[in-house]
Amino acid sequence: MATLVEDAATPPVLMDKAGIGWWLFIAQFVTLVVIYLVASFLPALPAVIDQVGSGAAEPDLGSAVLASTVMFGMAATLLVCWLWLRREGRVAEAWDLSAPADWGRTLGWAALATVATIGIFLGGGTLMEAIGLPAPDASLILDLVTESPLMFALWIVGVAILAAGFGEELLWRGFLMDRLERLGGLRGRIWLVLIIQAVLFGLPHAYQGIGGMIVTGSVGLLLGWVRIVQRGNLWAVIIAHASVDVIMMSLAYAS
Repeated sequence: MATLVEDAATPPVLMDKAGIGWWLFIAQFVTLVVIYLVASFLPALPAVIDQVGSGAAEPDLGSAVLASTVMFGMAATLLVCWLWLRREGRVAEAWDLSAPADWGRTLGWAALATVATIGIFLGGGTLMEAIGLPAPDASLILDLVTESPLMFALWIVGVAILAAGFGEELLWRGFLMDRLERLGGLRGRIWLVLIIQAVLFGLPHAYQGIGGMIVTGSVGLLLGWVRIVQRGNLWAVIIAHASVDVIMMSLAYAS
Protein backbone atom coordinates (compact mmCIF):
# COMPACT_ATOMS: atom_id res chain seq x y z
CA MET A 1 0.00 0.00 0.00
CA ALA A 2 2.85 2.39 0.77
CA THR A 3 4.22 1.86 -2.71
CA LEU A 4 0.86 2.76 -4.24
CA VAL A 5 0.67 5.94 -2.20
CA GLU A 6 4.18 6.90 -3.27
CA ASP A 7 3.28 6.28 -6.93
CA ALA A 8 0.13 8.39 -6.65
CA ALA A 9 2.01 11.24 -5.00
CA THR A 10 4.66 11.33 -7.70
CA PRO A 11 3.45 13.11 -10.87
CA PRO A 12 3.84 10.65 -13.74
CA VAL A 13 5.84 11.78 -16.75
CA LEU A 14 4.72 11.04 -20.29
CA MET A 15 7.31 9.62 -22.62
CA ASP A 16 8.62 11.99 -25.24
CA LYS A 17 6.67 10.44 -28.06
CA ALA A 18 7.10 11.26 -31.71
CA GLY A 19 4.30 13.51 -32.90
CA ILE A 20 1.49 12.85 -35.36
CA GLY A 21 -0.53 15.40 -37.31
CA TRP A 22 -4.09 16.39 -36.54
CA TRP A 23 -5.31 15.35 -39.97
CA LEU A 24 -3.95 11.85 -39.44
CA PHE A 25 -5.64 11.68 -36.04
CA ILE A 26 -8.96 12.85 -37.49
CA ALA A 27 -8.70 10.29 -40.29
CA GLN A 28 -7.98 7.53 -37.79
CA PHE A 29 -10.80 8.57 -35.46
CA VAL A 30 -13.39 8.82 -38.25
CA THR A 31 -12.30 5.45 -39.65
CA LEU A 32 -12.81 3.80 -36.27
CA VAL A 33 -16.26 5.32 -35.80
CA VAL A 34 -17.42 4.19 -39.25
CA ILE A 35 -15.99 0.69 -38.88
CA TYR A 36 -17.56 0.25 -35.45
CA LEU A 37 -21.00 1.35 -36.66
CA VAL A 38 -20.90 -0.86 -39.74
CA ALA A 39 -19.46 -3.91 -37.98
CA SER A 40 -21.83 -3.69 -35.01
CA PHE A 41 -24.80 -3.48 -37.40
CA LEU A 42 -23.94 -6.69 -39.25
CA PRO A 43 -25.11 -9.18 -36.57
CA ALA A 44 -28.46 -7.35 -36.46
CA LEU A 45 -28.90 -7.33 -40.25
CA PRO A 46 -30.97 -10.58 -40.46
CA ALA A 47 -33.40 -9.22 -37.85
CA VAL A 48 -33.69 -5.94 -39.73
CA ILE A 49 -34.42 -7.80 -42.97
CA ASP A 50 -37.11 -9.83 -41.20
CA GLN A 51 -38.58 -6.63 -39.83
CA VAL A 52 -38.82 -5.08 -43.28
CA GLY A 53 -40.38 -8.25 -44.69
CA SER A 54 -42.93 -8.64 -41.90
CA GLY A 55 -43.73 -4.96 -41.50
CA ALA A 56 -42.99 -5.07 -37.78
CA ALA A 57 -42.50 -1.81 -35.91
CA GLU A 58 -38.96 -2.71 -34.86
CA PRO A 59 -36.51 -5.56 -35.38
CA ASP A 60 -36.59 -8.49 -32.97
CA LEU A 61 -33.15 -8.23 -31.39
CA GLY A 62 -32.55 -10.80 -28.69
CA SER A 63 -29.87 -10.84 -26.02
CA ALA A 64 -27.47 -12.95 -28.10
CA VAL A 65 -27.77 -10.64 -31.11
CA LEU A 66 -27.12 -7.51 -29.09
CA ALA A 67 -24.14 -9.10 -27.35
CA SER A 68 -22.82 -10.04 -30.79
CA THR A 69 -23.15 -6.45 -32.01
CA VAL A 70 -20.91 -5.30 -29.15
CA MET A 71 -18.33 -8.05 -29.63
CA PHE A 72 -18.23 -7.88 -33.43
CA GLY A 73 -18.05 -4.09 -33.46
CA MET A 74 -15.20 -4.03 -30.95
CA ALA A 75 -13.26 -6.77 -32.75
CA ALA A 76 -13.46 -4.93 -36.07
CA THR A 77 -12.50 -1.63 -34.45
CA LEU A 78 -9.45 -3.13 -32.75
CA LEU A 79 -8.37 -4.67 -36.04
CA VAL A 80 -8.39 -1.22 -37.64
CA CYS A 81 -6.52 0.20 -34.63
CA TRP A 82 -3.89 -2.50 -35.07
CA LEU A 83 -3.53 -1.71 -38.77
CA TRP A 84 -3.03 2.00 -38.05
CA LEU A 85 -0.50 1.29 -35.30
CA ARG A 86 1.29 -1.35 -37.37
CA ARG A 87 1.64 1.19 -40.18
CA GLU A 88 3.62 3.38 -37.75
CA GLY A 89 5.40 0.50 -36.00
CA ARG A 90 3.85 1.46 -32.65
CA VAL A 91 1.65 -1.49 -31.71
CA ALA A 92 3.68 -2.51 -28.67
CA GLU A 93 4.07 1.10 -27.54
CA ALA A 94 0.36 1.95 -27.64
CA TRP A 95 -0.81 -1.47 -26.46
CA ASP A 96 1.65 -2.14 -23.66
CA LEU A 97 0.66 -5.63 -22.53
CA SER A 98 4.12 -6.54 -21.35
CA ALA A 99 4.43 -8.31 -18.00
CA PRO A 100 4.64 -5.66 -15.27
CA ALA A 101 7.87 -5.51 -13.28
CA ASP A 102 5.79 -5.86 -10.11
CA TRP A 103 2.53 -7.77 -10.46
CA GLY A 104 1.65 -7.05 -6.84
CA ARG A 105 1.68 -3.31 -7.49
CA THR A 106 -0.30 -3.72 -10.69
CA LEU A 107 -2.94 -5.84 -8.99
CA GLY A 108 -3.04 -3.33 -6.15
CA TRP A 109 -3.81 -0.51 -8.57
CA ALA A 110 -6.38 -2.72 -10.31
CA ALA A 111 -8.11 -3.39 -6.98
CA LEU A 112 -8.11 0.31 -6.03
CA ALA A 113 -9.47 1.25 -9.46
CA THR A 114 -12.19 -1.40 -9.18
CA VAL A 115 -13.36 -0.14 -5.80
CA ALA A 116 -13.13 3.51 -6.88
CA THR A 117 -15.07 2.84 -10.09
CA ILE A 118 -17.89 1.13 -8.22
CA GLY A 119 -17.88 4.05 -5.80
CA ILE A 120 -18.15 6.50 -8.70
CA PHE A 121 -21.12 4.62 -10.15
CA LEU A 122 -22.92 4.38 -6.79
CA GLY A 123 -22.15 7.91 -5.64
CA GLY A 124 -22.49 9.39 -9.10
CA GLY A 125 -26.08 8.25 -9.45
CA THR A 126 -27.04 9.92 -6.17
CA LEU A 127 -25.19 13.09 -7.15
CA MET A 128 -26.86 13.27 -10.56
CA GLU A 129 -30.30 13.05 -8.96
CA ALA A 130 -29.34 15.65 -6.36
CA ILE A 131 -28.49 18.21 -9.07
CA GLY A 132 -31.59 17.41 -11.10
CA LEU A 133 -30.08 15.14 -13.75
CA PRO A 134 -31.23 11.58 -14.44
CA ALA A 135 -29.13 8.90 -12.77
CA PRO A 136 -27.28 6.43 -15.01
CA ASP A 137 -29.67 3.76 -16.24
CA ALA A 138 -28.05 0.52 -17.37
CA SER A 139 -31.27 -1.50 -17.09
CA LEU A 140 -31.33 -2.09 -20.87
CA ILE A 141 -28.09 -4.07 -20.67
CA LEU A 142 -28.77 -5.74 -17.33
CA ASP A 143 -32.15 -7.02 -18.53
CA LEU A 144 -30.38 -8.76 -21.40
CA VAL A 145 -27.71 -10.20 -19.10
CA THR A 146 -30.28 -11.78 -16.80
CA GLU A 147 -32.35 -13.35 -19.57
CA SER A 148 -30.96 -16.87 -19.03
CA PRO A 149 -27.86 -18.66 -17.66
CA LEU A 150 -26.50 -19.01 -21.20
CA MET A 151 -26.93 -15.32 -21.93
CA PHE A 152 -25.33 -14.48 -18.60
CA ALA A 153 -22.25 -16.52 -19.54
CA LEU A 154 -22.15 -14.90 -23.00
CA TRP A 155 -22.30 -11.38 -21.62
CA ILE A 156 -19.77 -12.09 -18.88
CA VAL A 157 -17.14 -13.64 -21.14
CA GLY A 158 -17.87 -11.98 -24.48
CA VAL A 159 -18.79 -8.49 -23.33
CA ALA A 160 -17.61 -7.82 -19.75
CA ILE A 161 -14.20 -9.49 -20.08
CA LEU A 162 -13.34 -9.41 -23.79
CA ALA A 163 -15.18 -6.47 -25.39
CA ALA A 164 -15.19 -4.15 -22.36
CA GLY A 165 -12.25 -5.23 -20.22
CA PHE A 166 -9.76 -5.90 -22.98
CA GLY A 167 -11.38 -4.18 -25.95
CA GLU A 168 -12.37 -0.82 -24.50
CA GLU A 169 -9.10 -0.41 -22.64
CA LEU A 170 -7.05 -1.22 -25.75
CA LEU A 171 -9.19 1.29 -27.65
CA TRP A 172 -9.57 4.17 -25.18
CA ARG A 173 -6.64 3.99 -22.78
CA GLY A 174 -4.35 2.36 -25.34
CA PHE A 175 -4.95 3.60 -28.88
CA LEU A 176 -6.73 6.89 -28.13
CA MET A 177 -4.43 8.07 -25.33
CA ASP A 178 -1.37 7.18 -27.40
CA ARG A 179 -2.75 9.29 -30.26
CA LEU A 180 -3.61 12.25 -28.02
CA GLU A 181 -0.18 12.17 -26.39
CA ARG A 182 1.39 12.67 -29.83
CA LEU A 183 -0.76 15.58 -31.04
CA GLY A 184 0.59 19.09 -31.32
CA GLY A 185 -0.71 21.19 -28.45
CA LEU A 186 -1.37 18.15 -26.27
CA ARG A 187 2.08 16.57 -25.99
CA GLY A 188 3.25 16.68 -22.38
CA ARG A 189 -0.09 18.03 -21.11
CA ILE A 190 -1.17 15.05 -19.05
CA TRP A 191 -4.41 16.36 -17.62
CA LEU A 192 -5.61 17.76 -20.93
CA VAL A 193 -5.07 14.35 -22.53
CA LEU A 194 -6.91 12.67 -19.64
CA ILE A 195 -9.88 15.02 -19.84
CA ILE A 196 -10.29 14.71 -23.61
CA GLN A 197 -10.17 10.90 -23.57
CA ALA A 198 -12.62 10.85 -20.63
CA VAL A 199 -15.11 13.04 -22.50
CA LEU A 200 -14.85 10.89 -25.61
CA PHE A 201 -15.24 7.76 -23.45
CA GLY A 202 -18.44 9.07 -21.92
CA LEU A 203 -20.19 10.00 -25.18
CA PRO A 204 -20.92 6.42 -26.43
CA HIS A 205 -22.75 5.75 -23.15
CA ALA A 206 -25.55 8.11 -24.14
CA TYR A 207 -27.97 5.17 -23.89
CA GLN A 208 -27.61 5.60 -20.09
CA GLY A 209 -28.72 9.23 -20.28
CA ILE A 210 -26.71 12.41 -19.64
CA GLY A 211 -26.05 11.25 -16.09
CA GLY A 212 -24.59 8.05 -17.48
CA MET A 213 -22.28 9.98 -19.79
CA ILE A 214 -21.01 12.18 -16.94
CA VAL A 215 -20.47 9.28 -14.55
CA THR A 216 -18.86 7.08 -17.20
CA GLY A 217 -16.63 9.97 -18.26
CA SER A 218 -15.51 10.27 -14.63
CA VAL A 219 -14.62 6.58 -14.67
CA GLY A 220 -12.66 7.16 -17.88
CA LEU A 221 -10.73 9.94 -16.14
CA LEU A 222 -9.86 7.57 -13.29
CA LEU A 223 -8.77 4.73 -15.58
CA GLY A 224 -6.74 7.10 -17.73
CA TRP A 225 -4.92 8.34 -14.63
CA VAL A 226 -4.17 4.77 -13.53
CA ARG A 227 -2.78 4.06 -17.00
CA ILE A 228 -0.49 7.08 -16.69
CA VAL A 229 0.66 6.04 -13.21
CA GLN A 230 1.42 2.60 -14.67
CA ARG A 231 3.59 4.28 -17.32
CA GLY A 232 1.34 3.12 -20.16
CA ASN A 233 1.03 -0.52 -19.10
CA LEU A 234 -2.61 -1.54 -19.58
CA TRP A 235 -2.98 -4.57 -17.30
CA ALA A 236 -4.22 -2.65 -14.26
CA VAL A 237 -6.99 -0.86 -16.18
CA ILE A 238 -7.96 -4.00 -18.10
CA ILE A 239 -8.34 -6.00 -14.90
CA ALA A 240 -10.23 -3.18 -13.17
CA HIS A 241 -12.63 -2.58 -16.07
CA ALA A 242 -13.39 -6.28 -16.52
CA SER A 243 -13.83 -6.76 -12.76
CA VAL A 244 -16.34 -3.92 -12.45
CA ASP A 245 -18.48 -5.19 -15.32
CA VAL A 246 -18.36 -8.78 -14.07
CA ILE A 247 -19.36 -7.67 -10.56
CA MET A 248 -22.22 -5.49 -11.79
CA MET A 249 -23.59 -8.14 -14.15
CA SER A 250 -23.25 -10.86 -11.53
CA LEU A 251 -25.10 -8.81 -8.91
CA ALA A 252 -27.89 -8.12 -11.40
CA TYR A 253 -28.14 -11.82 -12.28
CA ALA A 254 -28.07 -12.89 -8.62
CA SER A 255 -30.93 -10.53 -7.78
